Amino acid sequence: MMFRTGKKFSREVSIYDPIGADKDGETVSLLDVLEATDREVLETVIIKQDVRCLYEAYRENLTEMEQTVIRMRYGLFGTKEHTQREIAEQLGISRSYVSRIEKRAVGHMREAFYEPAGNTL
Repeated sequence: MMFRTGKKFSREVSIYDPIGADKDGETVSLLDVLEATDREVLETVIIKQDVRCLYEAYRENLTEMEQTVIRMRYGLFGTKEHTQREIAEQLGISRSYVSRIEKRAVGHMREAFYEPAGNTL
């Protein structure tokens, strides 16, 4: 009895065996699927690292006013996205001043994000 149960579950599969076909009718192997998954995992890891670096740049390099404008403008941390005009009304400043604050804050974040790591666009 034990022999039959073990035999049923011990099926070996080669990573080169076809497991299906893609939309063009080409056969797809397990290796093809695993390679795609590895790329997706790598991209996810890179994106998470970038988000962490951007958050640090936001927290460490922006003034309180710049943080407020960026948070409201881009809807960060669960807030709603606002137009520059809406932000200006809520903060009691001009729309052009909001624009200057946003531009300066984005510049500070860009410098903090790209300069230390030697990353380029």
